Amino acid sequence: MSIYVDGQTRLLVQGITGREGSFHTGHMVEYGTKVVAGVTPGKGGEVVHGVPVFDTVAEAVAATGANCSLIYVPARFCADAILESADAGVPLVITITENVPVHDMIRVSATLQSRGVTMIGPNCPGLISPGSAKVGIIPGQICMPGPVGVVSRSGTLTYEVLFALTERGIGQTTAVGIGGDPVQGTKFIDVLAAFEADPQTEVIVLIGEIGGSDEEAAAEFVRANVSKPVVGFVAGQTAPAGKQMGHAGAIISGSSGTAEGKIEAFTAAGIQVARHPDEIADLVARHLQQG
Repeated sequence: MSIYVDGQTRLLVQGITGREGSFHTGHMVEYGTKVVAGVTPGKGGEVVHGVPVFDTVAEAVAATGANCSLIYVPARFCADAILESADAGVPLVITITENVPVHDMIRVSATLQSRGVTMIGPNCPGLISPGSAKVGIIPGQICMPGPVGVVSRSGTLTYEVLFALTERGIGQTTAVGIGGDPVQGTKFIDVLAAFEADPQTEVIVLIGEIGGSDEEAAAEFVRANVSKPVVGFVAGQTAPAGKQMGHAGAIISGSSGTAEGKIEAFTAAGIQVARHPDEIADLVARHLQQG
């Protein structure tokens, strides 16, 4: 099985006529994802990679039954694009756009929660359920179907780990990039709960990074609620205090948000921590062999 997206996902792409939206729509269509609509105001009636374009999300949903939205619009329009999908009744929104203002995301997150809409992102690579659906920018060729669930704050580490697992012949149920911004729609614990409930996911890979306290919260959730083996890694172990590294949320202040603190929390929760990314596939393989 998979989580969030599968072969029944009917995807619409907001910003489909832009450079990034068009490019990645082509790859998603080629992968086999059911991309049923695109949305760009003023471009209704056009066709991109065989996908019909509509002026509004409401029109696209009414015509195609889309149940997932993928957002590539510029940052200044992103909040309105997310809310437009929510207004149209789309239950799952994946936001690739980066540099979205924090105050916009605070407002949007509160609205989505009140409406029961799930959002992944912003500033994320999306997700992929190998063999079923690819929603976002994760390369399909580095994945294969199998029993490992992957959740990560780091896009590039997601790719590295997926490639390493696939090279070992270890497939994945779903890989989810939640993004590294300070305000996220979906957090580690949401994805961990979904993997715990998925009968086909046997081992979970959790990739964190410095900054914030989401990894500590995830560790506590694993300790209390997850019965499956979890392999963890924390990026940014050599980052100096007080310096932002990469993501907007990857900043440490004093003793808060350090790699050391997160690794300690993982270890205390029974999460096996890899010393470096190359070790993740080895640890996963051992857990699968132990059955």
